[in-house]
Amino acid sequence: MMNDTPRWTLPLLAAGQAQKEMTHNEALSLLDLIVHPCVEAVGPNAPPPSPLTGQAWIVGDQPVGDWTGRAGMLAGWTEGGWRFLVPRIGLTVWSRADDCRCDWDGSQWRLGRIVGRSLIIEGKKVVGAQRPAIAQPAGGQVVDSEARLVLNAVISALRDHGLVASG
Repeated sequence: MMNDTPRWTLPLLAAGQAQKEMTHNEALSLLDLIVHPCVEAVGPNAPPPSPLTGQAWIVGDQPVGDWTGRAGMLAGWTEGGWRFLVPRIGLTVWSRADDCRCDWDGSQWRLGRIVGRSLIIEGKKVVGAQRPAIAQPAGGQVVDSEARLVLNAVISALRDHGLVASG
């Protein structure tokens, strides 16, 4: 028989277990941390000196103090002290300090990154898959140097922002 759930390692009750409320309350504390998570900050290495019950953080890469050995974990302060959860691929948290979301990709936290296949606003696709490279203007019967400068600047800006491929 398993003692913990497979994904979030929440403690399970055992048949005939004494003081079931301890196990049940521990599972609820961990669920409170992971259901719709919001963290105060991403990446601090030291626990705050006076955390409030219910506050959480994403532990940095070189943790110290009570967070030692918990790099990258979600740390939440409860009435019973620190609770930690190992992130799973796809976990998304909201960072109050950064005012944006942060996702666990399986090896690291990615702050403010939005991944998608397209952006649709009010039913209209405004950004889609990257298209082939746009050639720099060249040749033609009439050369308008001012128009070419503007076109080159637009193409360069699009490439700098990854919106068109380099060609």
